[in-house]
This record gives sequence, structure tokens and C-alpha cells, in this order.
Amino acid sequence: MSNAPLQQRQGVFEERAFTRPQANQTISCQILIVGGSTAAYSAALVTARAGLNVCLVQPTHILGGQFTTQALPASDDGDLLKHLSHTGVTGEQFAISKFQRQFRDRQRQLQPVQGKVVSNPGGGWVGLLCTSPIVAATALNEAIAPHLQAGNLKFIPHAEPTRILTESGGSDRKRVTGVVFHDHQRNLAFTVQARIVIEATDLGDVLELGQIESRIGQETRSQTGEAALPERALPECQQSFTFGAIVELTPPGNGVPIGAPAGYNRNAWLLAHQFEDRFWIKSGGKWEAARHFLDPFGIFRYRRLIRSATHENSVTVGDVTVLNWGQHQHGETGEWLCGNDYRVGELVGVSREERKRHLKQARDRARAYVHFLQQRGNSLKPRGDLSWTADGIGLEPYIREARRGVALTTIRHEDVAKHFFPGQARARTFDDSVGIGQYHYLDLHGNDRQGHASLPGDKVIALPFSLPLGALVPIHTDGLVLSAKSIGTTHITNAAYRMHPMEWAIGEASGYLAALSIWMNVQPRAIATQEALTRKLQGLLTRNHIPIVWFDDVAHDDKDFEAIQVLAAAGIIRSESHANLHFHPQTTVNRAVVVTALLNLLNIPPKVPAAPTFVDVPPDHWAYANVEAMVAEGFVAGVGDRQFAPNRPISREQLSFLVKKAMPEAYDRAFATVPTDRTLLLRRELSRVFYELLKTKLKL
Repeated sequence: MSNAPLQQRQGVFEERAFTRPQANQTISCQILIVGGSTAAYSAALVTARAGLNVCLVQPTHILGGQFTTQALPASDDGDLLKHLSHTGVTGEQFAISKFQRQFRDRQRQLQPVQGKVVSNPGGGWVGLLCTSPIVAATALNEAIAPHLQAGNLKFIPHAEPTRILTESGGSDRKRVTGVVFHDHQRNLAFTVQARIVIEATDLGDVLELGQIESRIGQETRSQTGEAALPERALPECQQSFTFGAIVELTPPGNGVPIGAPAGYNRNAWLLAHQFEDRFWIKSGGKWEAARHFLDPFGIFRYRRLIRSATHENSVTVGDVTVLNWGQHQHGETGEWLCGNDYRVGELVGVSREERKRHLKQARDRARAYVHFLQQRGNSLKPRGDLSWTADGIGLEPYIREARRGVALTTIRHEDVAKHFFPGQARARTFDDSVGIGQYHYLDLHGNDRQGHASLPGDKVIALPFSLPLGALVPIHTDGLVLSAKSIGTTHITNAAYRMHPMEWAIGEASGYLAALSIWMNVQPRAIATQEALTRKLQGLLTRNHIPIVWFDDVAHDDKDFEAIQVLAAAGIIRSESHANLHFHPQTTVNRAVVVTALLNLLNIPPKVPAAPTFVDVPPDHWAYANVEAMVAEGFVAGVGDRQFAPNRPISREQLSFLVKKAMPEAYDRAFATVPTDRTLLLRRELSRVFYELLKTKLKL
């Protein structure tokens, strides 16, 4: 490739950005990423940034998945992304990675509103950031172009996998070694061999083609351990999928008819009486009046991508939206009506011929919905210039559910839903966490099959959750990393893990897992099953400003971010209270907390003696067994007259005495950046010291 900067137009790279294999050619690389999902992009970005030799092979010539080809750059953000903590740290500083924040900021710069950079250029009410697919693609391309230019990343478009190459991996395992692809634009086959393959397709096709352990649709209670499931598998119970349609609001009479598809008002998926242009909402147990299509909080502004006015809540001529609308009940006894969600068939677990049929029918449904809205008097114009299509309908459908790998760890309903964590601010923090995500509920867009699990009350509410490393590693297959929507979730938990910010985070985690596998010359399962390697990966992620534990007062560019995050994941130093997301990095630390942290670090079991050593740490004190264990080890003593003073703040000097006694070999390393004076110790300093102790213990 020449040294001239890569050019792009309307979010599409010039031809020299692409690698075009010849018929029957074999290409070798370190990491192969298969698929055009959002996770495929973020995995490609981080592995290319790491300097590895990477191939990205996907069905289209446009990067980005949900944000671009699926016509959904109106990001499904969790509430915490708009949160401002008590210390002034914003949601985009603690809830997502620095790379993802830069992508969001660049979109804002590329799409000003009346000459000003604003937080939500499109002003859609679904989330905090809505822009056009062209803007999203442009921002994504800018970030990855230097790696295409350098040549360590090869982008191969218009190709899909047809065969997975494997060999025996010993024991009962097999190892993926490469993938055979079909270039559907040039009608030829080629092969890519790699040390690590990342499954980042939108439907889990690598799992299907490779006959790798997987599940589809709704599982059984015995398979996942989820109490909400029946004991009969229902593989047809899947989430619906949707072709987004991008339209502009024009002056009355200036709309451009999209035209009804063949079979309109005859075929079951094209019946006008099932569509809606207004919807009802239940709030506080009461039904509100119907919201009309152009209401400030109606369907048009739901995922509005471009706005003409500076006032976010108004809808004006020239505004552009993407129609991506599900099913709603119209009042307590009203009928259920829908938008362009396609609910009458599945894409996973069916033949390729049936998949193609459902894709065509779903695209026709999107066209029919636009036609219906136009027939209802809405003056709309399809904007194909924003979707890379002639009719404004997305290049690809928005996929909500894929074939999921059976992984070392399965993320269950009980790991995510509020019901199982009463009084707590977080869902389960996995000790091997490699990412975090949040969406306020388990957003299941069920298809029309019977038997979908019911999640009433707080069982459908999702607390801020984490991504376990074990969910990225297939249970019996080496050489493969799970990503996108094919990780070890279930039908239920995928409903939260599928959202834009989380899928990006999944891609980052899978990319760095693959990278570390290459650098250490080990299989991904070794990293997931050996603590030293797990902590090494967590350090790599957090050092690259990727959060793995929920703290709303520690930004991803904080100088102690890595130490605080890894120690929290390891269960050594976590929050002072389960009721909030605060870490309180600038507060002092008491003696009981330090003793407990040391006990956790050294894996010393708690001890319950016949009688308490200290009168101020009785058996009902939360740290009683921890303090007694440290006394038995000879690491701590009282302050006189059977007093331990558990709530007394500890100084840097006092901590240095404790470390010298417990881990003398780590003393110099632990206090290289923390003075050993009599200043009271801060929580961030405790994490800084203990992170060095942990690395010494694990020989990192």
C-alpha cells in the first residue's frame, strides 16, 4: 500500500484499503476475526493497535455492525452513561473504555448542530448519542485507518465462512486452525489460517459450521440453572430481528412514496392492521394517553439521527430518523401492535435457504411499515444516501440474538437481575471480569413463538453487570475466542449483553484475550483457568483504560485505575458499601479494612477462636474472623488493653510495618510510589500498594 493517507467517502474506504485474496489462496495471520459485528470492529481495533498481524473478514465493505450496516447508530445506552458521580466523574469516563469514549466524541465533532458540538447530535430519546450511519462509519474508519495503512491489519470484505478447519487438541478437545471463506462478490473461495480465531459473526455461524458446542433459542432450566426457564428446550423462541428504515420528515406533500411490497395486506407479516403509528405506555401502574408518531416522545424522535433545531425535544421538517420499532399493547385491554420488528421466523438454527427467505420477508416488512406510515399522512422521504441502499432500508438487519457458545462460564439470569441482589447497586462481579455493561432491563423482543419465559417485576430489571472471562472461552474447543452475541450468555441474559456499548466492550475483551494468547503462546483457556494469567489479562485491559468493575468515581484515565480495578475484580479491595457504586479513592482506610484486604490477598481463611482477642471486635463485628486470623498469623496486634481499634485510620507508616512483616520480599516494590511517612493512608494508595503485592505473589 502507498504511503498516501487512506481516503473514505460517505463512510466507505477507497478500494486500496481492502485485501482481495485470489481464488484458492491461503493467507496466514496471528489473529483472524470473523464477522461484521460491532464486536468484530472493536476486537480488530485493539489487536491492530497492539501491533499484531490481524485479518478481519466480514460480509460487507463497511465496518461497524449495529452502528452502520444495521442502520442503528442510535446507541442503546444504559442510564449510567449519563451519570455524574459525586466526584465529578462522568458516565463516559467510568462506564465505557477510553477507545469507546473517543469514538462517541468524534461522532459529536463530525455532526454539529447549527455549528455547535452537542452531546446528542440526533436528539433521539432512546439514548444519549444518536448520529447518522455515515458519521458513525467515518469515525470508525478514522480510528482504524492507520493500522490498515501500516499493513498489520488486513480487511477482507464481501466474504462469509463456509468451513471451519480444526485439528485434534488433545484430550476431548479440538483446535480451530483456520476458516475457508466464500467471496460472494467475486464467487471464489479462499482460506485464512490463524493461531487464534475470534467468532464475531452476528449469528454465530462459526459455531454452527465448526460443530462447536452451542445453544440456540430458549434453553432448559437444567442446562443453565435459571429458575425462570421451563424444563423443555424451545430453540424457536428467539428474539425478533429488524431491518431499520431511515426516513426524513418533509413538508406536507413533499414525501417520496416507498411503495408497498408485493403481498402487502395479504401476507401475514405485511398486514397493515398490525402496524402502529402511535403507542401507549404504562407508568406507575397507570396507562398514559397514546403518543402520536410526531410527538416529542413519539416513534419518530425515538431514534432520531439528525435534527434541524437546537432544541432537542422538538420535531421539525428536515429531521431524519431510523425506524426500529417493536411491539406494544394499546391500553390494559387493548390489542398488541407492532412496527418493523420481524416476529414470524428465525435466522438461527434454520437452513441457509430459509434464512434468505426470512431476510427478504423482514426487509419487505420494513418497506411495508414505511408505506403504512406514509399512508397515515406522515410526509416521509427514504434516505438511501445514509444507509448505502436505494430505499433507506439497512444493508443488514439489526440482530438481537445469535447461536451462543457453551463456554467455561455461563452468565445466568441469577447473575444479572435485580431480584437476586436486594439492596445492592451491582449485579454479580465475577472475579475474572474483563468488562462491564449496563442496560436498565432485560430487553427481550420475543418472536411470535409460544413459551417465552416470563420475567415479572424486578426479575426483568438488570443491575450493572460484569463480563466473565470464562464466557469468552468455549468449553471444549481451543484456538477460538467467543465474541459479539456468541459468548456464554443465555437466551435471557443476552437481552442485556447485546446492547451497543456492551458489544463494543465484548470485542475489546475478546481482542485482548487473543492478543495475550499470542504473546504468552498459550491457549485462551489457560488464561481463563490460571489466576496469574487472568490477572495479567485484567491488568492489560485496565492499563488500556477498559473498566472491568463498576466504580462511578474512578475514571478510566485515573493514575490508579489499573490497581483499583484489578484488586476489586480479585475480591481483595472492593466498595465500602454494596448499596452504591463508589470506591472513595480519596478517603482514609481503617485498620479492619486493611486486615481484611491482606487476608484476601494471602488467601488466609478466617478464624473463629473460642473467645475474642479484642473487646472492640466482638463475634458480631463484620471483620471479627478476619482480624482473628491475622492475629493467629502474627501479622497484627492490638493497641493496648485488649483494644484493636478497627475503625481507626491507618497511616502509610503503619501499613509499611504490616507489609514488611507479611511480605518482606515485596516491600521495596510495594512502596516505590507511596511514602512511608505518618500521613493517613488513602484508599487509592492501599490499592496501589496491594497491587504490587499481588503481582509479587503471582510472579507477574
